[in-house]
Formats: sequence, structure tokens, C-alpha cells
Amino acid sequence: MDRVNEPPRLPEGSFAAWSHDRLALARRGTDECGDVWQLEPGVYVAATAGPCEAVLRRAQDFPMAPSPLFPPLKRATGAPTPAERAHAHAARMRGLRPQAVAARISEIAPGAAQFADQWPTGQDVEILPLVRHALAEIGVRYLFSEDAPTLLPFAARLFLAREALVRPSRWVWPRWVPTPARRFRTRQQVAFTDALRPVVRRRRTSGRPGDDVLGQMLRPSSRYGLLPEEAILDTLPGITVATFETPSRAAGWILLHLARHPQAADRVAAEAALLPADPAATTSTHLDSLRYTQALVREVLRLYPPSWLLTRRVTRQTQLADYTIRAGSTVLVCPYTAHRDAREHSEPDRFQPERWLDDSGSPANPGAFLSFGTGPHGCEGAALAMAMLTLLTAQTARCHHLSEPPGPEPSYQVTTLEGLATTGLRLRATLRSY
Repeated sequence: MDRVNEPPRLPEGSFAAWSHDRLALARRGTDECGDVWQLEPGVYVAATAGPCEAVLRRAQDFPMAPSPLFPPLKRATGAPTPAERAHAHAARMRGLRPQAVAARISEIAPGAAQFADQWPTGQDVEILPLVRHALAEIGVRYLFSEDAPTLLPFAARLFLAREALVRPSRWVWPRWVPTPARRFRTRQQVAFTDALRPVVRRRRTSGRPGDDVLGQMLRPSSRYGLLPEEAILDTLPGITVATFETPSRAAGWILLHLARHPQAADRVAAEAALLPADPAATTSTHLDSLRYTQALVREVLRLYPPSWLLTRRVTRQTQLADYTIRAGSTVLVCPYTAHRDAREHSEPDRFQPERWLDDSGSPANPGAFLSFGTGPHGCEGAALAMAMLTLLTAQTARCHHLSEPPGPEPSYQVTTLEGLATTGLRLRATLRSY
């Protein structure tokens, strides 16, 4: 029988336990308080699909705060203007929209196959570092093509800077205070920018911007013209880390479910057996044929959305469900509870990839799915993330049976404030025989 996917039990007195308590509180609030409830004065929780989608779509009332992780570097020319930021976003999206990703599947697939081929067999392995390295290589290559090997070490250090910034602390410092984590972030951001600048200038000087995401940003648009160099440099650190940081968290949960649900893993392996022997020959048609694999990925993302809690600050007094919410209040959007609402998904706590397929095995849409957000601030890289995760899942199941090492449950922890990660999870791979 499939196990019920409850929040993992975590050590008492730890930040992980705080995260678990917040998850449990969100579930209890949904059951006891309804679709929206007040956590404390000025703080509200949107816990079911309707209010969650309303908040995410009403970006004027509930805007997403600018990310403090990689703010523009201080320069004499100042930060990018709103028009330049809009141009940068539009340029990135030219390289990240589903059609663009579909056209480059042959560049994504080899990295997924290499991850599976290089997994050490017959030993218990902590999986997140392996997954993160593999997805970083795929993601950075998708952004920068042949320049990826030069930039990958700097991207890895950007990730370390991000981890230092989000590490829990008993103190909340104003943004202008130069804490050690912020100074480390700035050093790594400068190093990444210094490595990227000659790449940008070489491509512009040669007149060959490239077909990758950076190349799209180097092309002029009919509306904005040519994007300034500094705007390109300032907007790329965040998206570079995002291409592999969040998908890595998701991949941890996916691989755990392959280990815990061997029959589902067998179905994925059967689909993957039909992929080309040469991963570089993989096309979007092959990706589309992995219907059950995509359903499994979506089901894991439903149960454990990589970002389980999203924060929005209210800009003006507005109405949400039965509450009048004042400007300056905070609304916490909880995809975790929205996905586990029985009105949206039958047996919502149970792992059932089939819910994403109709009777013929074609893709279906059974209910709310907010793992990539929605509305104006939905995840830019959703199509890329789904392609990466689907191919990684397929290639891993094609090569290996996965299992958890013996010992008390759980063998993993949730350690991030707004993300669910299988930190510390160890799995064992044995070669699959046919």
C-alpha cells in the first residue's frame, strides 16, 4: 500500500522543528479556520487554492518583494531602471519559455544521463550534493552554452553565498548592515560579474550573441533597444542560482519517492527504456512521451512544493475572503496546504501519480498546482525545471533501483524557512537489470 505523505517528523528544538511546526500549524489552520486565517495581527495565511491563486494573480495588491539575495551592485551609474528590469525579464523569457526549452532538449538530456551513469552503486550516498552539482551543470550550460565551464565555479560559490544568507539567525538585521553573510554574498557576486563581463563583451564585439539565454539578453528588442551591459550583469546572478537551487530540492523528494514506491519507479523505467541510446538525440517528442514520469514529478511537487510558503506584502487596503486586510500587512501563501485540500484532490495526502493522467494515459489537470506559482510572478524557469526533473527522473529509474538505508525514519530533515529540502537524505542505488 502507498504510504501517506505526512510532513516529516523532525528533531525538537531545531530550526527544522520550527519549520515542521509551521507546516502543522498551516494544516491545522486550514482544517479549523477555513480558506484564509489570521496568524497574528497583520499576518494572514492564504491556505487553500482559491485565496492562494487570488493573491498570486493580484500582483498590484499583493506584489512580490524584490529579492534581497542578489541586489544590483553599487555603481556610479546606479541600479537598473524599471524599464531596464522589464527589458531584462522579457529577454530572459525569450530563452526560458516552453518553446525555447523544447528546442534545446538535446542539450539538457546528456547531463541527466550523466548523473545517472555516475551515481556510485552499492553504497549509501547523500544525494543532494550530487543532484545539485548535476543540475548546476545543466542549468548553467542552458544559460551560457560554451561559456558554462568558465562560469560554473562562480555559480557554485553564488549558491554558497545564498545558503549563508538564508541560514536562520536569532537576529534580523536591517538590509544596510554589512553582516558577514552579506559581505560574502557581495564578494561572490562581484567575482561572478567579473567573470561574466568579458563573455558579454566578447559576444557583443564578435556579433555572435549566441542562442542561449545570455544570447537572448544581448539581442536588441523593438521596444527597448539594446540592454545595457550593467543591467545584464546585475540580473543574471539570481537566475543562475535559481536554475539549479530549487530544482535540486525538488529532485531530492522525487528520488526519495522512487525509492519508496518501486512499482512507480518500474513504470518510469519502462518509459525511459524507449529514450534514445544517445542522450544528445533526445527531442521534445521523447520528453512528451514520458507521460507517467511527468505525472510522477508533478505529484511529488504537489505533495512537497519546493517553495511551500510564499510571502507577499499588501500595498493597499483590500479584501481577501472574509478579511479586510490593511496596507502593510503580510500574507503568507501556502501551496503546501492548497495542494492537500480534499476539495482539489481526492485523498490529498496519498502519493498517486495517476491523478495527473486521464483514462487514456494522457495528461490531465485534476486540481490546484502552485509549485511554480502563478500569475505575473510565476516561476520564469518552470518549463526548464520540469524538463530537467523529468529527464533526471527517467534516466535514474532507467539505470537504478533506489532504496533507503536501514535505520529509524526519517533519514532526512526539512531545514529551510520557505522551502522543503531532503537535507541529509541518503539513498543506495543498485543497477537495474532487464
